[in-house]
Amino acid sequence: MTGSAMIMGSLLRRLAVLALAFAAVIFGAAGAARAQSADSDYVLGAGDKLRIQVFGEDDLSGEFEIDGAGRLSFPLIGEVVAGGKTVRALVNDLQAKLSDGYLRDPRVSVEVINYRPFTILGEVRNPGSYPYKNGMSVYEAVGLAGGFTYRADEDEVEIKRDKQTATYPADETTKVMPGDVIRVGERFF
Repeated sequence: MTGSAMIMGSLLRRLAVLALAFAAVIFGAAGAARAQSADSDYVLGAGDKLRIQVFGEDDLSGEFEIDGAGRLSFPLIGEVVAGGKTVRALVNDLQAKLSDGYLRDPRVSVEVINYRPFTILGEVRNPGSYPYKNGMSVYEAVGLAGGFTYRADEDEVEIKRDKQTATYPADETTKVMPGDVIRVGERFF
């Protein structure tokens, strides 16, 4: 093999490595974008705390909490229904209401800064409501509640979500969502 052929082979290997690294970065960014769009499907509810910014209007921007009726009180336009809507739908509503006689072409952003808590009941050491953390599993929820009692069924839990109740495995693959009510039952001896 000649010296120039060896150099060419080395260059081709380096280009291949660079191409693979570039592909990993591109596909990693695409995965992050998919994860971000999944968060945009989040349905707002009572107890969620939001940061709402109206660009160029500091007096209208701030932190707002959705009350028990699913509403938030917003300057100029009063009460706005936020519960049961996605973040994108709330942005559209706020922009529409603000442009109806208050502002010309308002630009609004909404960010969830504190999700509503989840509740865990039954055979855990400290049942109650706990702050939600993005990506939380049932194992983490049980850990926050002090762990299982000696009578607990450690194989499955019952989760009430959006007025529907279902049974799920009590492991790290079962994700908890804001507002979930988790019930840990007793095991059969």
